[in-house]
Amino acid sequence: MITIYGMGDSGNCYKPRLLMAKLGRPFRHVEVNSVDGSTRQPEFLAKNPNGKVPLLETEDGRFLAESNAMLLYLAEGTPYLPGDAYERALAYQWLFFEQYSHEPYVAVRRALYVYPERAHQRTPERLEETLAGGNKALSVMEAQLARTPFLTGESISVADISLYAYTHEAERGGFDLSAFPAVSAWLARVAADPGHVGMGWRPQA
Repeated sequence: MITIYGMGDSGNCYKPRLLMAKLGRPFRHVEVNSVDGSTRQPEFLAKNPNGKVPLLETEDGRFLAESNAMLLYLAEGTPYLPGDAYERALAYQWLFFEQYSHEPYVAVRRALYVYPERAHQRTPERLEETLAGGNKALSVMEAQLARTPFLTGESISVADISLYAYTHEAERGGFDLSAFPAVSAWLARVAADPGHVGMGWRPQA
């Protein structure tokens, strides 16, 4: 059985859990928390020298880090990874966008508000920077989702799973999603997809 190591309230850690739930695949969740230092323990560093979560352990004992790489691995051979070469490339495009243009602003601004240990980083300059960057990213999504129901076209894919994770939490970072009606409607479509679970969901032991 696949094992996923991760923090329960991390959007990056939510991504593979959410896809596994939508696929109906059993897996084991192991809570590992970067806040309490458990990701820096020798036992965990032997699995992932980068000392970060999420981390996926395959049935045969191999390890895979980086949440979007996990989505691609888990979605192989499923409808969540487009078979058409161009649509597949579009999914990759959105995964790169998520990591470079979305997560550094939307997820970081959420973290500044949600995690007490990050409060000292909540300077006016940092808040202004992350708000501007996040709104720009949401505007890019808004433009696409005003044209198509999902990010790569007519069907949900790993691109939607990846970007859903922190977008649906954006208001906790002070973003006004009412300014992005197409994004808000898309969030509802992703949540209506069969097998959907919230961030707090864990598989039964």
